[in-house]
Formats: sequence, structure tokens, C-alpha cells
Amino acid sequence: MPAAALKPLPTQSTSRRAVLLDLPYEPVEKRPLPPGRPRQWYVTHNRRLKAMRLAIALLDSGVHVPDQARNETIRSTAELIGVHAPSDTTCHMVRALMKYSR
Repeated sequence: MPAAALKPLPTQSTSRRAVLLDLPYEPVEKRPLPPGRPRQWYVTHNRRLKAMRLAIALLDSGVHVPDQARNETIRSTAELIGVHAPSDTTCHMVRALMKYSR
């Protein structure tokens, strides 16, 4: 048997056991944010969550480099996934997330 036949294809799993997938995907149940924090903490927290959602949506749509993610691209993606249009600060945060994930 040729050695190439023993090497798994990139799409084949290399695990010895079957891996259970939790399909269909269900988002985690939302919990209330902790009370008693300053208002700025909540604003920053929600901005980070929004930036993560947008960065994931951009990566899924094929935008892999922060230079490709202009404000217009990010805002059109936000409209596409049903999120309010992000501010310039949030757009900057999205690009930073994409930069540091590489």
C-alpha cells in the first residue's frame, strides 16, 4: 500500500473515536449582567460582545484581513446579521480583534 494512502486527507478526522457534535447549534442562555458595576463597564462589555459577533460574521463571509474590513463593510455586515450599526470605536475594535486572532 502506498504511503500516501495512509496519510489522511485534510478533510478527514484523525481521531480514533467518533466526536460528538452538538447540532443543531443553540446559543447559550443569556443571563443578566452582574449588578453594581459602573455604567462604563456595561457599555464596554456590550461593545466587546458586538465587536466579537461582527468579527466572526466578517470571517465567515470571507473578510480575513483587517485592512479589508472598512467601516462600510463592517456596517453592512451588521445590517446583514441584524445588529445596530456600530460606532467608529466598535469598528476599530472589530479590526483589532481580527488583527490579534492571526
